[in-house]
Amino acid sequence: MEAWTKLGISIGILLIFLLLRKVFTTYIFKFFLRIAEKRKIEFAANLMLAIEQPVRWLIVLIGVIISLHYFPIDSPSVELRSKIYRSFFVFLIIWTIFNISSILTILFPKLVSKFGLEVDQIVMPFFTKIIKLIIIAFGASIIAEEWGFNVDGFVAGLGLGGLAFALAAKDTVSNFFGGIVIVTEKPFTIGDWVKTPSVEGTIEDITFRSTKVRTFAQALVTVPNATLSNEPIINWSKMGKRQIAFHLGVNVTTPKEKLENVIKDIEKMLIDHPEVHPETILVKFDEFSHSGFNLYLYFFTKATDFGGYLSIKEDVNFKIMEILEQEDVQIAIPSQAFILQKESNMEAMNDFESMRD
Repeated sequence: MEAWTKLGISIGILLIFLLLRKVFTTYIFKFFLRIAEKRKIEFAANLMLAIEQPVRWLIVLIGVIISLHYFPIDSPSVELRSKIYRSFFVFLIIWTIFNISSILTILFPKLVSKFGLEVDQIVMPFFTKIIKLIIIAFGASIIAEEWGFNVDGFVAGLGLGGLAFALAAKDTVSNFFGGIVIVTEKPFTIGDWVKTPSVEGTIEDITFRSTKVRTFAQALVTVPNATLSNEPIINWSKMGKRQIAFHLGVNVTTPKEKLENVIKDIEKMLIDHPEVHPETILVKFDEFSHSGFNLYLYFFTKATDFGGYLSIKEDVNFKIMEILEQEDVQIAIPSQAFILQKESNMEAMNDFESMRD
């Protein structure tokens, strides 16, 4: 009868703690979460979400520990139970710290802007991943020592097996150091439009092994860091200005005076245009062609994004059309002239008739 009583007490204690976990999740946790969201304290809200699962399992662990004290069946030795309990507590603490480290990604940009620091966006995700790796390694070493494993001996053994490890994981190590090169040299950042021999698109993320690039067709391409760090990278987002260069052909019948006026008017229009970079503007009579006279236009737009670039180019083209209309100058249309010589044709016909006779 005493054993059944202890069993009932043990099960009752466990059920009470499971109920406490339910109360914590449904009422207490959601109450504090609503307060944080209502006051727009983003860090506090994310902190609550980070500790929710570890706290829930902590409540269950405490309930299991207390209920096992009344459990009528013989349990493992006190030393073994202590090792199991401590291992679980360490796991929950490491889990909590691991979740909190993710908040750094949100907190870090705010601290940077507050203190006026300039830190590349690509550094923080990479730095966060390194911190998470250190946290996992630290927690694993604590649990291993708790169970009697010699962590120092394991680390020393890595020196002996380093060569074999390097050969087996050569690509992984190359990608890791490739990622470090990308983060330190900063040829691009998250959101940049880049072009390499392997891929062209917008940078979305960088990890220890690879960099994710979103192409203009909306496909996600994963490029190994070792490959990317050894390729020439064109970063279109770093352009301070964007080039426009083309030939404008005008009709071969255009008088010299009108041609000079068109060149001067186009050059003045580009100089006065608010979206054209004033540093380099060239409008020159470049060459003769079979259909007319070719003017060469060479200038830069202030906008570097593709949409803005096209809008400026379109506006310039319309203004060029207005200038040509004002000067009554026609755009050259490629054509071919066929000259038929009547006398030659008649001789050919006579020769043909004589051959028939």
